[in-house]
Amino acid sequence: AVQSHTLLSHLAEAWAYITLGASGIITEEIAPIVGGFAAHEGHLGFIRVILACAIGTWAAGVGLYALGRWRGKWVRRRFRRVGRYVTKLLMFVRRHPWRSTFAVRFALGARVVLPIACGAARLRIPVFLIGSAIASIIWSVIFVMLGWLFGETALLVLGHIRRYEDLITAVLIAAVVVVTVVVVQRRKSPPLIDPSETTGSGPAIPDQNP
Repeated sequence: AVQSHTLLSHLAEAWAYITLGASGIITEEIAPIVGGFAAHEGHLGFIRVILACAIGTWAAGVGLYALGRWRGKWVRRRFRRVGRYVTKLLMFVRRHPWRSTFAVRFALGARVVLPIACGAARLRIPVFLIGSAIASIIWSVIFVMLGWLFGETALLVLGHIRRYEDLITAVLIAAVVVVTVVVVQRRKSPPLIDPSETTGSGPAIPDQNP
């Protein structure tokens, strides 16, 4: 009986880690916060919760990247709203590959769209795998720690933020587009040259005649 109880306990704990990792892409920060709170209460292991959430969200991001890389056109035709976001993010991904991989975990409201955009932009596979893995670990550590320290309070605050997720997503994408346009225009504009430098005559001397 004791052995059966121990086995069931281990199976339940393993299932908890699997659930946290698999649900992270959907529940986002809720999964590591709940896992951190459970670790604080002694139900789960702190390091194991971090690894479960990091690996689960990283694997989901890799799957979305593969979807964008090999089925990007189909996704944009089939899901028009997602397609619009992907199209707007393509230029940013191509100009800032490493930043894009880090933003996969931290871009609120765009964590499904951004990996698809990385795949559609043909971002190099090693760059995406390494960058998104680092971002997933950092993200997992931060929110598991929040769950460990604050628990229920962190969940309440997160619930208020998620109410405005669509608005935040639209603002973030608009900001990315504006910044990209400004950078492109600055690169296209010719540099300002001092006329005195081109003539080599130095600064003009005022006329001394009355």
